[in-house]
Parts: sequence; C-alpha cells; structure tokens
Amino acid sequence: MTQSVWKNEELAVFRLRSLYRARGYRPYKMSKFEEYDLYARNKHFLVSENIITFTDTNGKLMALKPDVTLSIIKNSKDVVGSVQKLYYDENVYRVSKGTHAFRELTQVGLECIGEVDDYCIAEVLALAADSLAEISPDYVLDVSDLELLGAVLREVGVPDERMTEMLHCLGEKNVHGAAQIAADVGATEEQIEKLRALATLSGEPDAAIATLRTMLPDYTAEIDRLSRVIAALSRMTGKGRVRIDFSVVNDMSYYNGIVFKGFVRDVPAGVLSGGQYDRLMAKMGRNAKAIGFAVYLDLLERLGEGAPDFDVDAILLYDDTTDTEALCALADEYASRGERVMLQRALPEDLKYKALYRVEKGEVTLLETHA
Repeated sequence: MTQSVWKNEELAVFRLRSLYRARGYRPYKMSKFEEYDLYARNKHFLVSENIITFTDTNGKLMALKPDVTLSIIKNSKDVVGSVQKLYYDENVYRVSKGTHAFRELTQVGLECIGEVDDYCIAEVLALAADSLAEISPDYVLDVSDLELLGAVLREVGVPDERMTEMLHCLGEKNVHGAAQIAADVGATEEQIEKLRALATLSGEPDAAIATLRTMLPDYTAEIDRLSRVIAALSRMTGKGRVRIDFSVVNDMSYYNGIVFKGFVRDVPAGVLSGGQYDRLMAKMGRNAKAIGFAVYLDLLERLGEGAPDFDVDAILLYDDTTDTEALCALADEYASRGERVMLQRALPEDLKYKALYRVEKGEVTLLETHA
C-alpha cells in the first residue's frame, strides 16, 4: 500500500477494519459520551487531559468521549476462560496534537481482554505492525517491557513521588536527567550505570535481548517471555521493522508488561501506541488481563506534507466511440491497481489529478501528468 492512505480517512478505516476482522476481532460500538467521573478518575491514562463536558437533563456531568479503551472496560464484562477480541473505529473529542485545539477525531484500534497469553500479545503486536504497514511501507514498531524497566527502577529506589518525572526523562531519552534522579535518591554508581544502559538500549531484537540477559541476570523468566513474543512477532511480520527500545514508557499505575509505539516516516510523533494494561483493569474492578492499541489518524495528516494533494489519480475522458462494457473494464483495471480513477465525458473544474487520459475506440492515450 502506498503512503497516500492518509489522504482518504474512510479508506484507511476500511482497510484497518478488514485487517482486524481477518483475525477474528469483532466490532464494538458505543455512545458518544460517558459520565465525566470515568475520565476524571483516570486522567493520567488519557492522551490529553482536556475534556469537553456538559450537564445532562438529570443533572449529571457528562463528557464527550476523549478515549475508547476506558469506555470498553466500563461497558464490557469478564468472561472466564476466554478472550474477547474487539476492534473499533470511533470519533473521540480531544485536543489534537497537530492543531492544539479541540477536534472530533477518528480513532481506530483494538482491545484483547480476558485470559491474555503470549500468543495474544504476539498477535496484537503483529496487528500493530500490520496497521503501520497499511499506513506506510516505511515504519518501525518500538517495543519495551515495563516489568524489566520496573525491576531496574525498584533496584535504583525511585520513590512513587518521583516516578512520573523519571518516566518522562526516559521517554524523552534524557539519560542525564534520569541519572540525576537516581543519584538524588541515593543510587549507587553501579545502579546508575545499569539505568543508563537500559535507557539507551535501542535496536535489533536479538542483540538487545542478548544485552538484557547480561544486564539483568536475575530476570531470566521475564527476558525469556519477551524473547518468545518477539520471535513469534518476527515470524508474522519479518525482522527489520521491530526494535527493542526502553524509551517507550507508560504510566506504571495503569500499564504493565509489553508496551509499544509505532512510527512512520515524515511524522515526528508516534501514530500508534498500546500495551498491556492489567493494572487499569484492576483499578476498574475487573479481573481480566488486557492488551490493545490505538491508531491516531489525525497525526497522519502530516504524512506527505508539501506533496501535491490530488483528488484522483487518473481521469479518463471518453466519448461514444467506446462501449459501456469496455469503460467498466477500464475502471476496474485502474481500481485494481489501487488508483483512484474517475471516468468523465468532460474535464471537471477545480479537480486535482495526477494524470489525464483520453479514451477513443477502446484505446487509452495519456494527455498530461502532474505526478
């Protein structure tokens, strides 16, 4: 698929839905709003803490939905011994990273809730990688493990009141700031060096996992699990698009285990993020485990900025010398190649196109191109 998918949001949503349905995920629909208290109690879980609120006719304070995961957890039930595999494409209402103003945004994603095992984790990671591939062939999926990161932070002795600051430093790759926090709380030089090594660990999975085995010899079981999941993921997606990177962090009061972010060329922010959130489930009174991710389609508006924004790839101008059946065949031929094609008798005004063709007696002739 080409990088032009971002220009057609409906096409992007359709392709992602088809991808998730192919693995047995079922659609999940929900209301546009929830009680504000749901989001107020979990503000740190949200991408943006800015929320649009209104008072309902019964006096309850309501919120236009800024997030989907919280709604799914609130409105679904535990099913013992099985896994609920759900996908969604929903409009959410929050401040866009691109405009810094409230917008109605389309968010696509999936959730896997229940008896989540290594296969479920590998499958969700593979679907995340496949989602990025639908957006752009030039992508990377960064994977981290909060259990391993948490082990090092506990060894360093980072207190709860400085954990948010520490995670912010790690997420920004601010190794100096992270080391300073460790020094402030009395960590040894050996512990600080271990933190520095983990904070800068980023690269090809096999080499990164080998480094982890040397760095954290007491966490063999956790590293073995990460290795198994990455190996399964590589079988599904191929190597070269997945990295181990411990700058991928999330709030440890909500997330645990595997967390990940997806990036595509020419978009500076992550366009996909997700992870295991068993702790959020527990906070909301659920016994099940969970993992999921979301794709932020609004960020894809930056993909290809500066390039011509064409309405269609090809316009075919025809007359009565070509019969209807032949014209239909031509339309199918262009569409089968993934091109947006329009057949017209006359050139429409104010339409941007890559190429203009004339069809006479079934023959196609190129008139001009803007590619």
